[in-house]
Amino acid sequence: MTTLIKRYTVYFDPDIHKVLKLKALETECSISYLINEALRHELAEDQEDLASFARRSKEPTISYETLLKRLKRNGKI
Repeated sequence: MTTLIKRYTVYFDPDIHKVLKLKALETECSISYLINEALRHELAEDQEDLASFARRSKEPTISYETLLKRLKRNGKI
């Protein structure tokens, strides 16, 4: 099966570009590969966050003021 590849122009801060080039040389990977891996990592982390929010959606909530009162009553602040 052929993988379709999309091509885009991305403008990097010069320092970021320098770091990417050095990392690509050191790891013997392309800059495109490094960027794709970084984005996959970030998107997976976002997915974990969304799953966590969904699991906790039924938990009761309290107001900020109530939380502060509890913390003060318990000697935390």
